Amino acid sequence: MSNSILTAREKEIFGYLINDYSTKHIASILGISDKTVRNHISNVIQKLGASSRSGAVLELIKLNEFSI
Repeated sequence: MSNSILTAREKEIFGYLINDYSTKHIASILGISDKTVRNHISNVIQKLGASSRSGAVLELIKLNEFSI
């Protein structure tokens, strides 16, 4: 069991964001709407208290959720 603060889907989406995929491309890959992708991104930004996607990515790296 993972101690991640992210859900599996949130982690999947941010993995794509870190690799510079667009919201539309992520939605297409996952078979979901871009609105759903944006909702997941917003949820993570809110969880972390970040002010942007890039701020959330930096925070996730600091928390060892991702490595670069």
